[in-house]
Formats: sequence, C-alpha cells, structure tokens
Amino acid sequence: MYFQHSYLFTSCVSCISSGGAAAGPRLNNNQLYKFSYTTEVLVDRTKGSKEGSAGYRISSDVHVNLVWRDPSSKDDQLIKLVISNVRIESASPRSDKKNVLRGSTAESLLGKPKLAALTKPFLVHLKNGKAKGFYSYWAEPATIKNLKRGLASLLQLQLNTGKVIENDVSGRCTVEYKAVKGQVTRTKLLETCKTEETGFTTHSQTLGVSKKSSSVTVFTLEDGFIRSAVAEEIHSLAVNARRSAAAKVQSRQTLTLVGTEAGPLEAAGKDVAGVVKSVDAKLAAVGIVAEKVKSQCKGCPSLFDHWQTQQKQLEPESLSKATAPRSFLALVQSIRKASKDEILKVLKSASKTSLPQVVDAVTSAQTVASLDAILEFLNFTDAKGLILQERFLYACGFASHPNEKMLQALLDISKGKIGSTDIRESVVIIMGALVNKLCQKGGCNLPTVVQVKKMILDGPDSTQVESEVQMYLLALKNSLLPEAIPVFIKYAESEVGVYNTIALTALQRYDISLITDEVKRTVNRVYHQNRRIYEKNVRAAAADVILSSNPSYMEVKNLLLSIGNLPHEMNKYMVSKIQDVIRFQMPASKVLRQAMKDMISHNYERFAKIGSSSSFSGFMAQSADVTSTYSLDILYSGSGVMRRSVMNIYGASNGAVLHGLQVAIEAQGLETLIAATPDEGEEDLESFAGMSALLFDVQLRPVTFFKGYSDLMSKIFSMSGDPINVVKGLILLTDHSEVIQLQSGLKASAEFQGGLAIDISGGMEISLWYRESKTSINNRGALVVTGNITVDMDFMRAGVEVSFETEASLDFITTVQFSEYPFLVCIQMDKTTFPIREYVTKYESLPSGKSAVSRKSRKQLIPGSEFPLHQENSNMCKRVFDSSW
Repeated sequence: MYFQHSYLFTSCVSCISSGGAAAGPRLNNNQLYKFSYTTEVLVDRTKGSKEGSAGYRISSDVHVNLVWRDPSSKDDQLIKLVISNVRIESASPRSDKKNVLRGSTAESLLGKPKLAALTKPFLVHLKNGKAKGFYSYWAEPATIKNLKRGLASLLQLQLNTGKVIENDVSGRCTVEYKAVKGQVTRTKLLETCKTEETGFTTHSQTLGVSKKSSSVTVFTLEDGFIRSAVAEEIHSLAVNARRSAAAKVQSRQTLTLVGTEAGPLEAAGKDVAGVVKSVDAKLAAVGIVAEKVKSQCKGCPSLFDHWQTQQKQLEPESLSKATAPRSFLALVQSIRKASKDEILKVLKSASKTSLPQVVDAVTSAQTVASLDAILEFLNFTDAKGLILQERFLYACGFASHPNEKMLQALLDISKGKIGSTDIRESVVIIMGALVNKLCQKGGCNLPTVVQVKKMILDGPDSTQVESEVQMYLLALKNSLLPEAIPVFIKYAESEVGVYNTIALTALQRYDISLITDEVKRTVNRVYHQNRRIYEKNVRAAAADVILSSNPSYMEVKNLLLSIGNLPHEMNKYMVSKIQDVIRFQMPASKVLRQAMKDMISHNYERFAKIGSSSSFSGFMAQSADVTSTYSLDILYSGSGVMRRSVMNIYGASNGAVLHGLQVAIEAQGLETLIAATPDEGEEDLESFAGMSALLFDVQLRPVTFFKGYSDLMSKIFSMSGDPINVVKGLILLTDHSEVIQLQSGLKASAEFQGGLAIDISGGMEISLWYRESKTSINNRGALVVTGNITVDMDFMRAGVEVSFETEASLDFITTVQFSEYPFLVCIQMDKTTFPIREYVTKYESLPSGKSAVSRKSRKQLIPGSEFPLHQENSNMCKRVFDSSW
C-alpha cells in the first residue's frame, strides 16, 4: 500500500511534467559533460573542528552523456556515467607523520580489481528527475557499487517545489524540494528513511542516546542541467545523561561541471531494458538502495583470545574499578560477533570467581548464539548453581532490547524442574520485567507475551502458598500491565501484610492516568482502615499512593485530619511526609497548601507530634543533562524498633524519569526482644527482617535476613555485622547500535554502550548488650559509557570514540539506641569523593596495519559529602555519637 501510494504520487508528478516544462535535469544529445567529483567523510566529537577530524576524501573526474531518450518524453532518459582519475587523500590537514595515506595511490589502497570496477561505466535511468533504475555489474564488490550509487543519487532532483517520496542510496525517504530561479534545495527528511538495516536502542530514554540528523543538497542549474551539486549530511549522537559524550559523522559530496565537448550519439531502441542490453549485455538492474557491506576484521583476535586479555579485570576484586565495566563492554561486543561454540569455550574455561561476570556479559550480548550458549551451559535442576542462575536472570531483566525468544526461554525454564525455590521465584519475577519491555516496544500481542501475561495475571489466585502469591504479585509489579490493576486493588485489602505492601507499591508505579476512582477509593479505605486494621507500614504505603496520585482536596484534608489519631510513630511519619511534599515542590504540594489553610486540619496539636520516624527528599546532582534526586523514608514502631526504611534514587532526563534504585528494609515482630508492646494490628506478627531492591525499574527477588523467633535468636548471636549481598554484577545500561547509510554511498556504524559494575549489600545488627540496632545499605558502583562512530570501508577505517567513566560509593546507615525513651535515631547518608574521567580517541587505519591515533582526556573530582537530611536528625546524630556508652 505504501509503495502504491508513493508510486501514484511520483506518477502524478510525471503527468504534470510531461508537457513543456522540464521535470528534472535534461541532457543534450551528442554531448559529453565533464564533472569533477569529491566525496569526503569526517568523524569527530560533536564540537570538533574539521582540522582535528578523522576521515578521508575521494576525488575523481566523472563523464556523463545521454545514451537514450524516450521519443514521447524528454524527461525519460538513460544516462551513462564513467568515473576516472581516482584519488584518495586525507580530508583534513595532517603532518606527514600522522598521515596514514601519505605515499598511497588509489590503486595501492583499493587494489587493481576494485579500482578497475570503480572506473567501469554504469547507467542510470532518470525519469522526471527521479532515478528509476541503476545498472551496474552483479560481480562488482558491494562497496564499489555503493560508491557509484552515491554519485547516481546526486543526479536525482525535481525542478518544482514540493514533497515527494524517493528511492536513493540511503533507502526510501521523504524529500522536500524548494526551487528558486536557477537553484534547487533538496532536504531529505532522514527520520522517514526506510532501510533494510535496522539497529536497536535502549528502551529507557534516561539511559538512552539522542540523535540529530540533517541532509541538504543545493543544486545550481544552467541550460536545464546541473552546473553544481553540493550535498552536506551530518549525524550527531549524544548520551542523554551526559551530552558531552557525543560524536558525529559528517559527509560531503561536491559535483562541479568543468566543461562540455562533443560526445557519443544517442542509441536507438524502444525501451530502457533493450537499450541497456545493447550497450553491454552484462549490465544488470541492481537497485539504487545501498547493499549491506560486511566489514571483514583482518587480524582481529578470536573471542577466546580476547577473553584471555580481559579475564583479570573481571575478577571480583576489580569490580569497583572502572576497568571492570570497560572490559565488560569490550567482551559484550566480542561475544556479539561470536558463534555458540566459541562462547561455550569461554564459559567453560573461566575461573570460578570470574564466571558470574562472564554470565553477565554473555546474557547481555542478546544474540541468538549467546542465548543458546548460556542456556546450554546452565543447569537449572542443580540447586548449587544458584549464583550463576540468578546472575543470568537479572541480566535478562536488565536486557536493553530483549526479544520474544528470551522470554520464551524463561517460560520454558519455569515449566521445567528447578533445583532452587529462590530461582523459581526469580524466573517468574523477571518474566514480568521482560513483558513490560516487550510491551513498550509494541510486542504486547506476541504469542509468548500473551501466554506469560495470562500466567502471571491468573497466578495470585491459583495458589494458597504465600511465597508463590508474592512471586506472582512481584512479577505483575514488574510488568506494569494495566490489566494487573484490578489484581492489585484486590490484594491491597487482603489480610496478609506483605501482599498489601507489594500491591500498594506497585500501584504507585503506574502512570497517573491509570489511577482510577476505584483505585483511589481502595487506597483510601486501606489508609483510613474502613474495613479492617492494617499494619503501619501498609498504611504508610497507602499514604504514598494517595499523595503521588494527584489527590483531591478532600483526600488531602482527610489525611491531615487523621494525624493525631494514628499510632505514635506513624503520626510523626505523616507530619514529616507532608512537610517533605510541600518543601520539595512535589505535584501534591499545591492541594496540600490549600487544605492546610483550614485550621482544623492544620494546627499545633497535629503538627507538633514527636517521634523518630521521618521522610526526606533532596537533590543528589543537578546538571543540564540529568537531575538526580533521593528520598529516605523511615518508619519506627512505638517500641523504637525500625519497621520500614526505604531509600530511593531517581534520575530524570528530557522529561523521562528512571527509578534508578530502591532499597527497602522491613522488620517486624521484634518487640519481644526488648519486652515492648507491639502497636495495634501488629500483635501476632512473626519475627522477620528482610530487604527488597528495585534497580533500574526492575524489582528483584527480596532477600530475607531472618524469619521466625529461633532464626532471629541464632542470627543475633552469630551476627558478624557482615552485610548480605542484595545484587552484584555487571549491567549493560546503555545499548545503542545502528548503521548510518550516507548519501555518498559510504556507511558509518554507531555503537554506544554503557556498563555498570554494581555491588549493593545491606545488613542489620542488633546488640542487646548495648541496646542498639544498626541497619546499613552499601552501594558501590563503577560506570563506563563509550560511544563509537566508525566509517569502515575495506580500504580504510576512520573512527572516533568518546567515553566517560566514574567510580562512586554511597552508604546509608541508621543507628538506633533504645536504652532510653524517646530512643535516639541517627541517619547518615554519605558519598565518597569520586572522579569523572572523559576521553576522546580518533583513529585512522589501513589494512596494511599503518595507523594514526590521537587521544585527549580530562579528569574532574567531585568532592564527597554527607547528604543533608532534616535538622532533627543532625541534632540526634550529635547526641548518639557524643554519648559515652
């Protein structure tokens, strides 16, 4: 249908133009047009100048003459082009030492057969200024045919203003023409181009790459034919989170008429096909759209050899250094080019300590071969392989561009025998994350996605086992399916506290447009306990949903009126929460201010509540590219034991928000330890402490510190204070790959990847001797982002790499002393001094091994700091650390 429309459109242009006025350039019979032609390509960082760019220029003479014209239409022409006197040189000034092309000739670079192919004549069928056919030789190398197509595309133009769909070397594109006397400007709308070669990109905008492209050709005309054509095309790519990490490829073509002389006579013939055959029977219609060119890597190391050089950087002790994610990214690129057997060889040879990192890399590669290799390597029936299995599953959850095959693999695993219940849960939870990513890409109706959606939507009601219901609810929380909202509404009011919390925190993740009146009524019922008594942390989660879902005046007023009638610590939590929403200018701030004008809702009696619970939000970093915020909510029970602690980190860029990290620690039923009375609704709770993490919008399987009184007691007496690992590994955060087909016939490839080495651990210590508890969350990370744009022809390679890296750590420690009442609570959130290093590398190389590389770098240190929290906390910390116990 699309092709029909465009064909009708161009046909209509021909109907209009077949009269007197020329529709496109017309050649005179018996005349040879002599042109000079240059095409150059440059790669550099976006703000680079031409002088410092890597790249090259191809110059030649071009002879053009008319072979045949349709007697009934002057604008239906077959023309012949011959390229000669080919020169290849550096596109920007170079010293002799840095000029890889010095002393080279076109023949020495291209080789005799390719140069001969480039200088062989070819034909273009121009009808009403459009290239209707391109005739060359099948046996010619694709790179040579593409260069010829680039020249042929430059002859395509129409003499009247308007939009049209054209085929040229770049693909099928919408093109806009503007004609003024003696000059035509052609602007190609590159975002409309349809090509065979498609790439992929990260689904998250915050972690993604932005691209700006332009393609403009200016023609000057004389006697109905082209006097000159100058085409300029620029493609710039930048990392959204740090726009200084940006690179561009620039292509320029210039065709200038230098003279005319008498040329060959027009050939006789009825149609184009017959005339082409009479000129040369070996000429074939090969199409004007560029052919795929496979870049042959001569002398590149095999995956196994590459792995041997990178292995040391991927040992656990190196994971906090930037060398780890850099090696990880290089390994992922190498795996993407490897076969299943090569990948298996690396998996089988890796040391026990480096193997989890190899599993991260193999899974992150996301090729057919890498998925097949990892599935063959892992044995899910073996309970001892838990670490590797979980690393594979988490890497699937963080996959940058997952496909249906990956989801099908997890579905097959879930149906088979699994040795560990933890892994069974993780498989289902991660399937939810994949459903979300596939739906975002428009794949919600793929057969496997439909099957998994049904499985997780029916899951919670299909079992009575608490851990299984929890597993399905977490999978639904990851999926963000609108159809899951009724399930969450139901479980928000269930009698099991853990179901309530998952359902409410899941509802908070949905777009505000999906939070219906029914959802709001349910959440308000939970908060106000209209039907039954709920645990404090459940009510706190309900309050979060109300305040983040565009609350009405009445909803906010009822929240304010509840303060004073809540359990002691929850009163303080709600006061702190409301003050934080107003101070941090959150969406509900306006309606809260309105409601607080009413003295019944807002009075000293309500807002002077004392306690240790708190809610605080602040900025971690603010720049033109990205704004990073943190929030910290801590709720205590009336007896002074921590009930819930939630730390969030968000990143916002270009209006898109990424939930980078959430670490929630929950504890319950610990009152017996200090002979305290539990709060209302929490009298029969089993002793429990656990931790749940959400990383880059993916909810991970929760970790349990202890469950049950006997487990608690054994943990207290054996507690070493060593943190429990929550998530550790290498994550492919940014992943953008595309082939940029330039109008010159040259091709550029753009690869932007970001890798993160992360180690999040958490712990809880309780000292009955000192009557003190301490919870800690430690976050260690190293990030590397690299962007590469390469123009790789078989005779020369030119490219630029921009990259940045950083290593940082963030610690969050809560100390509670319950030796006196009110108990003392000190919260500390520290980041260490961390470096940001930026690099730019430009390179040019020849197959002979001759190369030139230039490198630049800069480093800045971001000073460490303790993140500010509310003043009460600072006062309390002084007391905790000044006390001489």
